[in-house]
Amino acid sequence: MRPHLDLSAVEAFVLVADLRSFTHAAEALGLTQAGVSLKLRRLEGAVGRRLLDRTPRQVRLSTDGEAFLPHARTLLAAQELALMTPPEPERELTIAISDHVAGPELPEILARVHACDPALMLKVRVNYSRNVIAQFDDGLADVAVVRRQGKRRDGELLFEDQYGWFASVGARLDGKLLPLITVTDECGVGETAIRLLAAAKIPWIDAFLGGGVATAIAAARSGIGVLPLPRRLATAGLIDVGGALALPPLPGAQVMMHARRFDAQTTATLRVLAAAFRSAAAQP
Repeated sequence: MRPHLDLSAVEAFVLVADLRSFTHAAEALGLTQAGVSLKLRRLEGAVGRRLLDRTPRQVRLSTDGEAFLPHARTLLAAQELALMTPPEPERELTIAISDHVAGPELPEILARVHACDPALMLKVRVNYSRNVIAQFDDGLADVAVVRRQGKRRDGELLFEDQYGWFASVGARLDGKLLPLITVTDECGVGETAIRLLAAAKIPWIDAFLGGGVATAIAAARSGIGVLPLPRRLATAGLIDVGGALALPPLPGAQVMMHARRFDAQTTATLRVLAAAFRSAAAQP
């Protein structure tokens, strides 16, 4: 008799593949890491192949795992069709995200959330941290993903960002004034940088202001000046010049998720959202 595939194990495999982590997959599924490992071992036993290469530092798909992944996605999609679930009432979720948190991984994160809850309509707003938390507090956003604000202690810790002073490899930074790139006057990261420069008695000048984090990164890559930035957002062509210029260390920032109370289905989706952010931040 041919073995049968446990679709919950197939789902676990897809999550491990997408999130590249047993820990984050377990969080998204609401299971223990040991529970996910057991499901994967049983799945590998059923298909008669090793699907994952496990090392202490990372999880990667084996060659057979790469081949099995599209079939696994097809199985899960077929299950949804076979269940012929009646149309759900319209559900939507408004997610406000800090501009310094929303990195290049955001499309992948949103795709992961949509895959686990395709009936949920997502509204995503990207703004500065203080505006994001204000939208959440005013009831204009259901979820806020933001740098921790002041002494505020509510919310769920997702990860911690480390910051540096970044400039292009060929930038000329030998003038008397440090050419500083900031996002806007409302940006907390820029305010912190200016305060630290003042305390260290380092003279500076506005070299570029405004346009959002992506535009500020483009300005830094062009050689205009120095940009205080989370290390995970530093793109190719940017280097940390803080040490070379004897600039004061920038403090890290905890990235928090604030969310309202929801039904069980949306709560499960939020677990996937949190796990996807953690997984993205953990990638080298």
